[in-house]
Amino acid sequence: MVDKRSEMGREHWRSMTAAARANPEQTPEDVVARVERYWPGLTAEPGGVDYLEVEVAGCPAMWTVPKGSAEDPVLVWVYGGGWVSGSIYTHRKLLGHLAKRVGARALIVGYRQAPYPVPLEDTTAAYRWLLGQGIAPGRIAIGGDSFGANLAVGTVLRARELELPVPAGLLLMSPWVDMTVGNETYESNREREAFFYREVVEMLASAYLNGADPKDPLASPVYADLSGLPPTYIQVGGDETLLGEALQLDENARAAGVDSRVEVFPGQLHTFQMAAGNVPESDEAIRKLAAWVRPRLGLS
Repeated sequence: MVDKRSEMGREHWRSMTAAARANPEQTPEDVVARVERYWPGLTAEPGGVDYLEVEVAGCPAMWTVPKGSAEDPVLVWVYGGGWVSGSIYTHRKLLGHLAKRVGARALIVGYRQAPYPVPLEDTTAAYRWLLGQGIAPGRIAIGGDSFGANLAVGTVLRARELELPVPAGLLLMSPWVDMTVGNETYESNREREAFFYREVVEMLASAYLNGADPKDPLASPVYADLSGLPPTYIQVGGDETLLGEALQLDENARAAGVDSRVEVFPGQLHTFQMAAGNVPESDEAIRKLAAWVRPRLGLS
């Protein structure tokens, strides 16, 4: 049974939809401002975590360092936000919770919010930068939520093209990995969704692609050759419209020989993990992510 506190996440997305319908003339800047103002409020302050802002490959980044955490392993996180919003600040507390559970530092990497392929160039440069700091690839895991999950997978695919070593694991929350916006769950889950309706995602995808092929494998990883990817763990809400592409990504990965698993959380919406510290289902998801990635980072 879904905890009643899960409604806070659903109400966040409902309020985004209501604001858009009440003010159809609102600018993209208005939408971004609303996301930046209210999205971080879903997450409780984790406590016991230090935050250090740095610049990585010319973009803003933030170290989240739990008290007593291991120095060597690093969890790299790429934040979501539909490529038009989100920041190292919106996801600071979420990564604080996850890093505490893992017992390792996390690096939230920023990217230019520009059309394809600019964000992917930035996240790939950030991964190359981290390798250049002497961190072994076997001690790095890359994760992301929503559009950030797209970039996380794309970064590993691009690293493979560049003959860079791949990391030890991929952690993906509600991955948005199909720019064709063609999966059937856009319709079958429409009545349970609260914001990410097909027309909303089509608008975001069209603007991001800026004329690029929606089946370009680095823009839509469900169309990529996924062979050689590291072990992958995907979490997705059972009520969200992006459910289908998360399942498809997992199926394609396993068909390519990847050690992949997907977990569907019933009754949950897109990036429900953002309510960490406030909602039991979010905390359980964070616990499972940490338990999965710890041994892959060499942590007992």
